[in-house]
Amino acid sequence: MQLSKTEEDLMNHIWKLEKAFMKDLLEAYPEPKPANTTVATLLKRMTDKGFIAYTLFGNSREYYPLVKKKDYFSKHVNGLIKNFFNDSSSQFASFFTKETNLSKKELEDLRAIIDLEIKNK
Repeated sequence: MQLSKTEEDLMNHIWKLEKAFMKDLLEAYPEPKPANTTVATLLKRMTDKGFIAYTLFGNSREYYPLVKKKDYFSKHVNGLIKNFFNDSSSQFASFFTKETNLSKKELEDLRAIIDLEIKNK
């Protein structure tokens, strides 16, 4: 299951804060801040989807993530590779390195990361 763009924005705040009440989440947004009802609706949807849960403190709910950011985006990227690059990591890497205007230094850093991964396999 996937998050919508607005849910992803809210989820990023939850990941950053680790645990948050509604007021904390509203404070995390830049101006113009979304309405309380909008955030409450997003939180309900995300709870129903299994991305977050909460602990009750009286009438207040403290929300926390059930899915790690790394796991969510790893699945997202793998889906992107499968759906748009014929399940080919090489096609994805070629597109990524050519179409993102990486500097020579960034490409060298990327090569170092890949070389380290090869060494560790």
